[in-house]
Amino acid sequence: MTTETLKLATRGSDLALRQAASVRDRLSSRRLGVDLVEVETTGDQIRDELIHRLGKTGAFVRSLDEKVLSGELDAAVHSMKDMPTERPDRLIIAAVPDRGPAGDVLVTPDGDTLDDLPEGATVGTSSLRRRAQLLAERPDLTVEPLRGNVDTRIEKLLAPTLQREHQERHEAEQERKEHAGEDDSDYEFPYDEDIEAWFDGLSELQRRAMERDLDTEFDAIVLAEAGIQRAGLAHHVETVSLDPERFVPAPGQGALAVTAVDGELAGDINDRLDDPQTRTETTVERTVLAELGGGCVAPIGVYAQLEGAVVHTNVRVLSQDGDEEITVSRDLPAQSHISAAQDLAAELAERGADDLIAAAKRDSGTADDDAGTAQGDEDV
Repeated sequence: MTTETLKLATRGSDLALRQAASVRDRLSSRRLGVDLVEVETTGDQIRDELIHRLGKTGAFVRSLDEKVLSGELDAAVHSMKDMPTERPDRLIIAAVPDRGPAGDVLVTPDGDTLDDLPEGATVGTSSLRRRAQLLAERPDLTVEPLRGNVDTRIEKLLAPTLQREHQERHEAEQERKEHAGEDDSDYEFPYDEDIEAWFDGLSELQRRAMERDLDTEFDAIVLAEAGIQRAGLAHHVETVSLDPERFVPAPGQGALAVTAVDGELAGDINDRLDDPQTRTETTVERTVLAELGGGCVAPIGVYAQLEGAVVHTNVRVLSQDGDEEITVSRDLPAQSHISAAQDLAAELAERGADDLIAAAKRDSGTADDDAGTAQGDEDV
């Protein structure tokens, strides 16, 4: 062993800490002690910018990895979706633990499906990929930016409904008081409990939502299923899974990555934590993304599933408005998955994906050297 206790860098958000804790616990169970060290990132500091405007080096990644490269910390935990496809020479992805759910879910106050949403409904997402896929299915939707941690986004969704209900209950309480003592009153209180009991029954997340001031009222939001589950919020909201054949996830979505300087410690982490299936699947996804050069400025979904001797791979590249797209579904040989993924990306480029990506870069005012940017905004 090269170290007795591993100093593991993580972001300070609740989701990031939960993800890092899962890595710590698994390493600790394999006789490698871990101390978590919180590091603030550029993405945490700039809360009002969309992810594709936060810079090419990985808004949620670079600050952590700099600590690792300097030797101040030993390793770092990231959402794989946040990881730039280009990395410093000495830094490697030492381990890719087994993956959580890779897909997206639609979250609404009442569990509505995408088809249930009214015409012109407002859907929140910070992802260009999700925006384009939503508009491809429902061009009538209004898709508005939405950033923040998982709980913040859910609070923004739930706030209007809860605030309206609170107001209606308050008015009902006032009316009941006005009719109190009237023997001939036919007023009937419309609720089973008073407003205090109702409030006491709310979760902490719902209470925080009640206090929010909102500029935009969302009918629905789209989040990563893995983010909701890892944040422990799945029981707080109604979700509907979006078909990954059409709503193709971002490369690496649902997976974690542990980065370290290449060497003995990285090997120790790999031996204890790496999942070969997830490593193969995310390698295919990130290879396609890297070859296409779309980064976070183009709506690109890539989802790979290892099935025996093949890696079933879906790719969907869209224009930012969802009007145009290039899609492919292909079984790649597992033994040569990297070269096969490179060939698949070349085929997509020839079929027009390059043109869609170039147009997205022009629309975003992004230079060609931004190709290495990941597509993440935390794993949400």
